[in-house]
Amino acid sequence: MPLYFLLGTLNETGQRMLHNNADLMIESIRDCKADNAQILGQYAVLGGYDYVMMVEADDNEAVGRLALEIGVTAGLHTETLPAMAIGDLVDDDPDEVELQASTTEPPPREEWRLPGDNS
Repeated sequence: MPLYFLLGTLNETGQRMLHNNADLMIESIRDCKADNAQILGQYAVLGGYDYVMMVEADDNEAVGRLALEIGVTAGLHTETLPAMAIGDLVDDDPDEVELQASTTEPPPREEWRLPGDNS
């Protein structure tokens, strides 16, 4: 299932919600639901964004519906970034793979794992 990162910035409504009850902000994001999309992790960050959420979704439409739900419910302006493992960017052209194999080992494919997931 494709992986996405949602970068969130609090709007005025979200800032008020956070100031009045920080737990309500966390719960409102956690309670956001959209068919075929699931929030895997949620982090507060420093810098140009206030929150980063890791989302798994069937397609762009599903993650778009979830981003809209988060924006309305939690008072966040979101930017959605599709993500792919760096190892997936390796060209699998058979001629080139054979050339690489004769000179060097191709880079290993990376897997995404959640923090604390030891499986």
